[in-house]
Amino acid sequence: MKYLNKIATGLFSLALGVMAMTSCEGGDLYGVDSPDWIQNKIDSIANNKPSNTEEIDGLMEDVYTIGAVDYSTGWWAQFSKYYVIPKDQKWYAQFNLNINPAATNTYKNFALIITNDVDRGGVGYTEYGAIRFDNQPSGNSEWGDYIDRSCVESSLTFATDTDPGVDKLGGLVTLSIDRTDANQFIVKMTNGNVTKTYTQKSPLVNLNSDAANENIRAFLVPEGSYIGFLRTTIEPIGGCTSAEDKQPLSMTLNNTPKKVMVGTEFQEIIKNITATIQFETGVAKDASNAELSFVPVGDFNTVGEKSIVVIFNKTYKGENCASPITATFKVQVVDKMFNSVGATDYSTGWWGAHSADIPVAPGETFVSQFTNYSSGANNWNNFCIVMSRADMSECAVVRADNYGWGDGYAACTAIGTQGDWGTWLAAMDGAKVTTYVTNNGDGTADIKAVMVGNNGETYTQEYNGINTFGANENIFFRYTVDNCYIEFSQVVGNEDNTTGWWTAHSDLFVVKPGKKTTTTFINHTNGATNWNNFCVVLNNADMSTEYGVVRADNYGWGSAYENNPNLVLSGGQEDWGEWLAAMDDARVTVTVSNNGDGSADIYAKMLGNNGKLYEQSYKGLNLGGSTDLAFRLTIEGGHIVFDNSNGADKSFAKRKSSRRK
Repeated sequence: MKYLNKIATGLFSLALGVMAMTSCEGGDLYGVDSPDWIQNKIDSIANNKPSNTEEIDGLMEDVYTIGAVDYSTGWWAQFSKYYVIPKDQKWYAQFNLNINPAATNTYKNFALIITNDVDRGGVGYTEYGAIRFDNQPSGNSEWGDYIDRSCVESSLTFATDTDPGVDKLGGLVTLSIDRTDANQFIVKMTNGNVTKTYTQKSPLVNLNSDAANENIRAFLVPEGSYIGFLRTTIEPIGGCTSAEDKQPLSMTLNNTPKKVMVGTEFQEIIKNITATIQFETGVAKDASNAELSFVPVGDFNTVGEKSIVVIFNKTYKGENCASPITATFKVQVVDKMFNSVGATDYSTGWWGAHSADIPVAPGETFVSQFTNYSSGANNWNNFCIVMSRADMSECAVVRADNYGWGDGYAACTAIGTQGDWGTWLAAMDGAKVTTYVTNNGDGTADIKAVMVGNNGETYTQEYNGINTFGANENIFFRYTVDNCYIEFSQVVGNEDNTTGWWTAHSDLFVVKPGKKTTTTFINHTNGATNWNNFCVVLNNADMSTEYGVVRADNYGWGSAYENNPNLVLSGGQEDWGEWLAAMDDARVTVTVSNNGDGSADIYAKMLGNNGKLYEQSYKGLNLGGSTDLAFRLTIEGGHIVFDNSNGADKSFAKRKSSRRK
């Protein structure tokens, strides 16, 4: 492969050298007196030039970048300017489409969005639809209520969104929207190698509230790629951007870590940081990590709050600027990354550390996930669950090793003794544990613990029929430890908040008919947009059917959500900006109810980093008559950590408790 690269580089250098000679006196590229072999090479290069170099009158310079140059831009995260196309006119645009060399999906290119003459998200904003550059008839390469997919033709068609060949879409793209014929609507996008057209043999419906306004708007949205916009025949809203060089004015940092482990190398701390630079004349573009300089402030080998100064010293064209710009962010250096119950050196004695008490309502199952770390000395050197009644009087304690005590424990059925306790105990140091605490509503409760050991084996313990609770009352549970500790470190997504859409999902949580299931986690977000927070995905238990997806900001889609006259939403927040800022490090509790009648409800309680409580609900989600319901969590541009420590390590008066030794 390296030899092929050298050959390709040599040919490219030759081509550049030949073309460079056009600037010499004489004007032509060598001309008719050139040696035959050179003239043949010139003719070969000319014959292989992209066919989209058509002469277009009225092109104006409009030079700016859309999307992150490290290819990290997710869907609906960055947008071009608005280009307004009046009736009876034709719009041309030219831009360089940069495809990620590592892209494995055909949709990692760009989409053209066509709308009425209203700002995105404004009152009355309506989309005709979207047309992506790739063509996948079985997939979603075009969509919208006013887009007819049968009108599409392309010289490159993909059978699935994982077919190879997305790289063929890159290069200089010429895009046009033709409204000159009142009886049809034509869109064309081509890079000379791939051409896609949309020819609608009917006029566009006017979606503007003012019937006299027949303008439409168009804008571009990249995903996993970036666009270097070059030229346009219509001046965009806000005006064109000159290609003249520009000085930097300010920058916004991206992907900054909030906490790091003590002893982490400085280069590791800063490796994912990029910046969005604001230049003169309102131009912005992303700067890669390599274009930034970093200066640590404080001793990063000690625990505590430190600062990092970031410096950028280039113009828009990459020359040294007149005055470098700086930005500073703070980072916490910690000796443990996640909340834990118990000391991480296994020194916590019996009853020495507890989580907070967690309420479980009648008919509810509360699901928790954590990592169990054991000193390995005895079976009981693992997590324990303490059960309390509504008046907070203790009624039962159960251990990880199928043993317990208390008034409520006496009548329960314990299931799950292990065939080899020695193997089990050795496997429990670092075991991934999921616990299910169910309030049956009749004065009894069930506990189930699924433990995936460090040996890959799954161990299950159950305690069914724990009693002496009040009927139709909340019960409470908490965790305690003995020469062990538990750490809430089950993570969904990348901890630097670079998670792409649909790339990370939690385990599945089953919701039985007539019951509800609850889990708690910490939400982390890059804060870029409202949807860079958790989402709840509803499906059936074997995941063969997806009912729908709802976001943290009271929005959703899918058959459960769309065209559902019974759906009742709580509505949005009074101040979305405040809410979004508060969602980084917010403690979230999500409850999904299976109503048993083919519908479901979702309730989310979000305690923001500002101490304010935010709530969202989705009631009457349509399951199509099914009572088979489960859910999982996903996130884009953030990550979540399952955590119900909520005040871990707080002291409790030591009580006399018996246990098996």
